[in-house]
Amino acid sequence: MQNLSKHPDSEKEQVRTALLLAAGTGSRLAPLTDKMPKCLVPVNEISILERLVDALRQHNFKRLVIVVGHQADSIRNFLGTRAGGIDITYITSPVYKTTNNIYSLWLARKEIDEPFLLIESDLVFDPEMLKDMLQPNRIAVSKLQPWMNGTTVTVNRHQTVKAFQKDVQKTDGKQYKTVNIYSLSTQTWKLVRKRLDHHISNNMVNGYYETVFSDMVTEGFLSLTPVLFDTDRWYEIDTITDLHAAAQVCSLYLHPSELIPDHAVTDQIDLGFVQVSRRLPAIARSKRGSRRYPDRKIPAPMIPASALAPQAI
Repeated sequence: MQNLSKHPDSEKEQVRTALLLAAGTGSRLAPLTDKMPKCLVPVNEISILERLVDALRQHNFKRLVIVVGHQADSIRNFLGTRAGGIDITYITSPVYKTTNNIYSLWLARKEIDEPFLLIESDLVFDPEMLKDMLQPNRIAVSKLQPWMNGTTVTVNRHQTVKAFQKDVQKTDGKQYKTVNIYSLSTQTWKLVRKRLDHHISNNMVNGYYETVFSDMVTEGFLSLTPVLFDTDRWYEIDTITDLHAAAQVCSLYLHPSELIPDHAVTDQIDLGFVQVSRRLPAIARSKRGSRRYPDRKIPAPMIPASALAPQAI
């Protein structure tokens, strides 16, 4: 069986387009998300969305496609059609309340026809860790920790993903937590679109796109190279507790850029543990460092995929 994801030109493509899935209601983060989308919730005074756009800007992304739903106008008004030198296109999900991310990804099938970075809108991370995601057909993973849940993967002896699993709690070094960042080649995206069409046409709209990826990996039609994200340099935000933890991660590693807002800071919110504010997007000059090494520019230590412990086939 031919594995079309290993197209000879796929590794030559450079990823300069990002697809952000931001249609969900973020109900577990209520009441903050009652009147704003989750991606606009601030972490240490800077919204999740603004941090993401700045990370893409640092890696010379040219285009950002955003699938919106809940509080869609808030996102459009926040970013406009261009931010950080990146052109922005919006896709609106009219049924975001009754569908899941598999439907959001399917909505982008006609808008994107190039290699792209797929990313969820509830992540904060050190932008340096994106540098090994700029080649197609890669998956960001992290060493599985006891507090993590959700989708995990195992890795084969060829240093590619062997299989996806759901809610595995073993921390034996063989399972890796998915970070919900993927890069896909043009050829892989064509194959994924066909699978998405099948699911949606059969009204399977409440599932997750990982189901499609899992089936394609098992059948040999998708080969994903893992890129290891340090566990203390990223965080997925679903609840208020997660927001607190993410604020601690950002305070140690993710220093905000030197932002010059287009308008005055507005909408002060007191979350009880950190005073945050909503800012409008701006072009920024990167101002990196670490409280551990305040006088030095410290790149995020990258561990290559080859360092992942393989699981024998």
